[in-house]
Amino acid sequence: MTFEQTALFAIFAAVFGMFLWGRFRYDIVAFSALMIAVVLGLVPTKEAFSGFGHPATLVVALVLIVSAGLVRSGAVFLITRTLVDSSRTLGSHIGLMGGIGAVLSAFMNNVAALALLMPVDIQTARKAGRAPGLSLMPLSFATILGGMATLIGTPPNIIIAAIRQETMGEPFGMFDFAPVGGIAALAGLAFVALIGWRLIPQRETGAGNTEAQLADYMAELTIPEESKLIGKRLGMLDKDAEQADVAILGLIRDGKRRYGRSAGSVLQAGDTLVIEARPEALDEFRTSLSLNFSDAARQEKLTAAGEGLEVIEVVVPETSRINGRSAQALGLAWRQSAVLLGLSRQGRRLTKHIRQTEIEAGDILLLLCPRDRGADVTEWLGCLPLAQRGLAVTADDKTWAAIGMFALAVLAASLGLVYLPVALGLVVVGYVLIKVLPVAEIYDHVEWPVVVLLGSMIPLGAALDASGGTALIANGLIDLTAGLPSWMVLTVLMVVTMTLSDVLNNTATAIVAAPVGIQMANAMGVSPDPFLMAVAVAASAAFLTPIGHKNNTLVLGPGGYQFGDYWRMGLPLEILVIAVSIPSILVFWPM
Repeated sequence: MTFEQTALFAIFAAVFGMFLWGRFRYDIVAFSALMIAVVLGLVPTKEAFSGFGHPATLVVALVLIVSAGLVRSGAVFLITRTLVDSSRTLGSHIGLMGGIGAVLSAFMNNVAALALLMPVDIQTARKAGRAPGLSLMPLSFATILGGMATLIGTPPNIIIAAIRQETMGEPFGMFDFAPVGGIAALAGLAFVALIGWRLIPQRETGAGNTEAQLADYMAELTIPEESKLIGKRLGMLDKDAEQADVAILGLIRDGKRRYGRSAGSVLQAGDTLVIEARPEALDEFRTSLSLNFSDAARQEKLTAAGEGLEVIEVVVPETSRINGRSAQALGLAWRQSAVLLGLSRQGRRLTKHIRQTEIEAGDILLLLCPRDRGADVTEWLGCLPLAQRGLAVTADDKTWAAIGMFALAVLAASLGLVYLPVALGLVVVGYVLIKVLPVAEIYDHVEWPVVVLLGSMIPLGAALDASGGTALIANGLIDLTAGLPSWMVLTVLMVVTMTLSDVLNNTATAIVAAPVGIQMANAMGVSPDPFLMAVAVAASAAFLTPIGHKNNTLVLGPGGYQFGDYWRMGLPLEILVIAVSIPSILVFWPM
């Protein structure tokens, strides 16, 4: 081996070792390795930061921003609130949630898809009286599987398409992964829903109870003019309330609280519903029934005047300006352009309008205010901010506009009319213009450690390929599989790639394994496409450990899992993925 090959193999071995050790974050490790390679002359100086402008890096960042816009517009609520039902059997629930997760993951980042659905799954488990660990791991696996079906579903597919463009002059299209990845996803989903969940160790412990520990707020929502609810009885909203996990406590009409729960009252325009809910559930219930906040006029002015709204939670100390006074008496709305949405008072019920209720020390307030004004409002009130939970106000009036923009971009990219990064960039611009995403919030949704990882590993992978390092690995695998049929060669490549992906970041695995697959194809004198497809599926199929894929890491705590729990369902799932993928590859991407 040459000095360059030896040095690069040493750097990659050190990087992978540091990834496994976990002492330092993966982006710091990757960037440090890039800098060392540049200093040693292994990566040309002019190419040092080429990975940060690479199409794969840009697409990953843009997909995360677009995903946030779809959440903020209420597109996900539109799906989950109509389909999720806690009365279903566990197998049916896993099949439905897994299907929703897989479909979402095919068209948005699979990490973002899991982040959206995980709270819904935990809520459903709590309502059904079962441990969330029974359904969270299947949901994680389903979102990973769904990402295999399209170009933008998972970073390895994006990377492999970009590598194909560099080596063969043309990238994979939006749905080129569907014949293989889609079949693997369907088979995997069937296994997870019918058999896989039964292999998970049953434990009652875990962080699934975290949701229940969060404060429930007393809040008020108003029925707007021309609402579809006018003329219905209040009790008819119980099903919607149960789905959103809120409790309807009563009704206020003409400024007076009606006796009892008033389930039989016929709803009128301007009626105010008194409910008890967590902030996320409050927003979901409001969105699903198209209700207004209690101070709808003030909310409309706030929305029109600024770059959007934010929701903050604050605790009232003895010295607070609002202690002993109501929000209305203090002039919170006109002095600070803030609306009191909800009030949590250690389980005690309230009898007045929330904005007319005298605030006490120890109360937790849920406030709606102009974006980036939360700190000023908190300081003016003399309150203490709670830790940020990423609360946001759903722009439900822009749901279909957001969905339409995204669908049009996917269609244009699929037909080759617009370059995918440009199409996604136009969606981001559109979301900003229609105020689905505030300008100040755009970059908050980019997972910068992943961007740095990609930007650092891409030049290193290119250097390894240019030095002949990937050819050495490929020749070693060819020698190992000499005389074997093509399906066995692909199987070995998939097993090696899966093994790497189970212990390393799947993005890093794809960057290393894709050039190896191309070299193996060139050495055998066949098309590289089946090898690239094998790498694409295998790099995403990380089901044995909680560290192979971020989705597995996300559910580790909430599900109460241990490190060794994953392989019980993950090992047969990986075997199944290989078993269905190899025939699919040979049929749809023949050598």
